[in-house]
Amino acid sequence: MTTAQPIRETTTEPITRVEDHVNVTHGVLALGEAEPGRPVYAISNGAGGWLDVTITSFLAQVRKVAKGLIGLGVQPGDKVAVMAATSYSWAVVDQAIWFAGGISVPIYETSSAHQIAHLLANSEAHLVLIGSEDLRSTVQAGANMVGGKKSSLEIYSIASGADLDEIAANSTTVTTTQLESARTTARADDVATLVYTSGTTGKPKGVAITHRNLVEGAANIVPFASDILGEAESRTLLFLPLAHVLARAVQLICLHRGIQVAHTADTRTLLEDLHTFRPTWLLVVPRVLEKVYHSAAAKARHEGRGAIFEEARKTAIGYSQAQESAAAGAGSGPSWGLRAKHALFSRLVYSKLRAKLGGEVTHIVSGASPLSPEIAHFFSGAGLPVQEGYGLTESTAPITLNIPGATRIGTVGLPVPGNSVKIAEDGEILLKGPVIFDGYHGRPEETQAAFDEDGFFRSGDLGSLDADGFLSVTGRKKELIVTAGGKNVSPTPLEEAVRSHPLVAHTVAVGDGRAFVAALVFLDPEAVLLWAAQEGFGELTVTQALADDAASTALHAAVQHAVEGANEHVSRAESVRTFRIVDAELTVGSGHLTPSMKLIRTKAIEDFADEVDEIYAA
Repeated sequence: MTTAQPIRETTTEPITRVEDHVNVTHGVLALGEAEPGRPVYAISNGAGGWLDVTITSFLAQVRKVAKGLIGLGVQPGDKVAVMAATSYSWAVVDQAIWFAGGISVPIYETSSAHQIAHLLANSEAHLVLIGSEDLRSTVQAGANMVGGKKSSLEIYSIASGADLDEIAANSTTVTTTQLESARTTARADDVATLVYTSGTTGKPKGVAITHRNLVEGAANIVPFASDILGEAESRTLLFLPLAHVLARAVQLICLHRGIQVAHTADTRTLLEDLHTFRPTWLLVVPRVLEKVYHSAAAKARHEGRGAIFEEARKTAIGYSQAQESAAAGAGSGPSWGLRAKHALFSRLVYSKLRAKLGGEVTHIVSGASPLSPEIAHFFSGAGLPVQEGYGLTESTAPITLNIPGATRIGTVGLPVPGNSVKIAEDGEILLKGPVIFDGYHGRPEETQAAFDEDGFFRSGDLGSLDADGFLSVTGRKKELIVTAGGKNVSPTPLEEAVRSHPLVAHTVAVGDGRAFVAALVFLDPEAVLLWAAQEGFGELTVTQALADDAASTALHAAVQHAVEGANEHVSRAESVRTFRIVDAELTVGSGHLTPSMKLIRTKAIEDFADEVDEIYAA
């Protein structure tokens, strides 16, 4: 790769600008006029097949629901909350809220009553659309905590087409002229949605995302990422939460591009849905690729093909690395021998992996948290190129992206057209461009503090730019560990390196104000169960394995190997000196992970403080 000196700032020139009168609905209507028969969504028929939904049918349903929302009292500028799983209904009501002139407020369906209360009070939403009746009592409990008028909050289900029809039935007195007036009220710089931050470093804040953020972001990323998004037959299966800005922004990009989208929220049917829908590209978080990667390796070992898989793994990584070096002008590409081995393993191993994802995936986009370069090279070498990107809620999701022909694994890519990335003196990543949010709702002082004197948004992330403008993210500024000796340590690279071991689900580096860095390690229950059987210990849970002397010794040795591997890349002062395996799971439900599977380190350190104290007491 390049050996030139890193740079401090880079910009990608915009491809297009959006006029001031435009809002999110204009691009959807433009597609409907240009290609009325274009299938933009697909709905499962419940029997392994999918029913196409054309842009014309979609718009007709959106208009009916929008009129129903107006009939229920929604006026331009009103906030409407949506708490539902990823689904076609979510897509309909999202657009319907905008057609009615409203501002949507997504709520994760895993949110507690206390979290809902905060969002309702801060956003001032007076109507909530829920994806299942099971959520009604939780929403009502949150509303009751707020009190006042919120106690009589209106809650409507969108769980089925019949529920959408019920909302639409309130439209009897709403005219088409009224609907059009509401739809065109919002302009480019008006707020389109309030998306709340995950709360990894504090109380969730309502990020005000404008129509320009969404529309101009989509208009610039579509041509930039055209080789990923594909042409007329392009389609994707969305399974990430639509309450997350990344999935939602991608869904809007697809709608403006005319890319067909199917939805699934049930991980139990994900493989079957991939097989029947056969997407051409996928949006994932790293944990999805990690699970596929480690499961494939474990399955191969279990079936006595471990040596074959290991050689296939090394070949895929080497092949991808050779291709990337050649693309950067630093090599001649895969050797003849490597190409021959790659062709063999493509038939024996990689084809099966591609088939699991439906058989037609040409690209995978990964975001929301760091992805191991080893895993990215493996999938890319196996014929499933991974394009890693970077963004925050405040940047309307993707602000940098690796694209075909300009990919550097281990980085999060180049700025999306129209946007700039700068590295501050202390290493903080600063961002500027049309996708950057309008401010935190109701928090003017925090909004002002979030920007520097040149108008760049302070991301809170730490990183660097190489000589070609590719961004690398190294951690969170607020999560820096400062040891008693004054050494600054970014925990993210250490945590990710240890977590790359198949037995490890999560790692939490600790050591702030302490003499050295240590780690809490949380194991993957499924991986441990399979590992125990393969190692001759029988079927053991994590608890049972840790209680068994022989199994526990073997587990600790495996984790020690992962820790030693992580330590090879840092100085002694930054290395993990010791670790403690914790018999617990970190999940969204436990409050230790965000819905996009990011670790909430402060919560984990707080809840397992006794284990941390035991490490240093020893």
